[in-house]
Amino acid sequence: MTSQTTVEKAQKDPQDAAPAPVKGLRGHSWLTLFAVAIGVMMVALDGTIVAIANPAIQKDLGARFADVQWITNGYFLALAVTLITAGKLGDRFGHRQTFLIGVVGFAAASGAIGLSDSIALVVTFRVLQGLFGALLMPAALGLLRATFPAEKLNMAIGIWGMVIGASTAGGPILGGLLVQHVSWQSVFFINVPVGILAVALGALILKDHRAKNAPKSFDILGIALLSAAMFCLVWALIKAPAWGWGDGRTWGFIAVSVVCFALFAFWETKVGEPLIPLKLFRSVPLAAGTALMVLMAIAFMGGLFFVTFYLQNVHGMSPVDSGLHLLPLTGMMIVGSPLAGALITKSGPRIPLAGGMVLTAVAMFGMSTLSTDTGSLPMSVWFALLGLGLAPVMVGATEVIVGNAPMELSGVAGGLQQAAMQIGGSLGTAVLGAVMASKVDNDLAGNWIDAKLPPLTPARLDQASEAVQVGVPPVAPGTPPVIAEKIVGVAHDTFMAGMGLACLVAAGVAAVAVFVALLTKRGANADQGAGAAHI
Repeated sequence: MTSQTTVEKAQKDPQDAAPAPVKGLRGHSWLTLFAVAIGVMMVALDGTIVAIANPAIQKDLGARFADVQWITNGYFLALAVTLITAGKLGDRFGHRQTFLIGVVGFAAASGAIGLSDSIALVVTFRVLQGLFGALLMPAALGLLRATFPAEKLNMAIGIWGMVIGASTAGGPILGGLLVQHVSWQSVFFINVPVGILAVALGALILKDHRAKNAPKSFDILGIALLSAAMFCLVWALIKAPAWGWGDGRTWGFIAVSVVCFALFAFWETKVGEPLIPLKLFRSVPLAAGTALMVLMAIAFMGGLFFVTFYLQNVHGMSPVDSGLHLLPLTGMMIVGSPLAGALITKSGPRIPLAGGMVLTAVAMFGMSTLSTDTGSLPMSVWFALLGLGLAPVMVGATEVIVGNAPMELSGVAGGLQQAAMQIGGSLGTAVLGAVMASKVDNDLAGNWIDAKLPPLTPARLDQASEAVQVGVPPVAPGTPPVIAEKIVGVAHDTFMAGMGLACLVAAGVAAVAVFVALLTKRGANADQGAGAAHI
């Protein structure tokens, strides 16, 4: 079967009659949503909760800072590289089985991390967490797509997005409480009972759904080329802050990534049953939805990255307090996601998506005006507006991507949606981080001289710049209080200038995304879920 027939068959074949109403637990649509939401919650939480535990892990295991960074990088790299391939596994073998394996593996890897006594074991099991998380996430979307009829799919995705948003934003609060009052190990052990519950509910409730023309083989070379391309791209983005954007290694990995993507695209036109039929991207709404997810994640993840440093290092808040100050963002995502699902079902995705990106752009512009003495109320206004803008984009872009893909590629589409978000988040952190670093490097020396502080050697200035980029004043031990106060003022003012510029860039990215959102439309294949074959 060629890539053309893979896509076109799903569009031309008559749909099966809608299944009879579900009786009992198995296959019940809303119970399916509840079961997959618990599993998805684990993965979303672990994206942010672990950052709070990293200092305690470093101290307890005597690890170097570079090693601790791989607790996050290893997880993210494994997740981003394998998402699309994992989605294909769900399309081939069934999303129910793939989801349950992902939950079991993720919970087991979490428990193993809590029992680890070395940083090497922690990083190893974090990589396994990422691999199993990649199995779980696209399978969850595939199950929702197959279980819910078109008129209810947006509401289901809205609640699904609400769970992801709430878990992501709530991670620092829960992590801070667990690390402060229990131990860093508890951050990982908590996934074990949650995983057991998710497996028990999944075994009772989830019903396997497969399209009649589900894939029967694997595109091994395509998987290898796509994995290599994704690895080189994400690796370059992870290492760019340390290597520098002008470094040959950064651009070398990007160049290899581009070559691998080109070879992958060529191969997909030749293989009988490709990993991603390229004709899928002839759907302008699907391509626009994927681009929109990348742009949204650049603005959101990149901008929010500096907000945590702003709250903790400039305002001196604890991790728990900083998490509480982000509750307006979380709250608006919780409230806004199901409402956005209902609105998109009624009016289509185009206007809600464009409106959401307008609100996101305004919120990021507002965040660029924050200062060292901004109070909690103005912060809350901009955070709440950001959450309100993100809600329809998270829901609508997901529905546009998954709903415009044929049923037999729902897992691949789910992996594509998640991969777009992961790459966008990585791009946002790397690019906006470069903007911040450039602004700090340009301003710090002049601000230091203007404050009449003792001159710094070039090496000391570089060290000071690195500290200021995360809002930490480079005050040496024993510095006189008057001098220390001036250094704090210079550091915070310079940091705020860099953060302001980074938020303005994020606002510009969100503004571009408004026009991309206007290219989207309701999923052309969304109604296939109601006629999926049940196994």
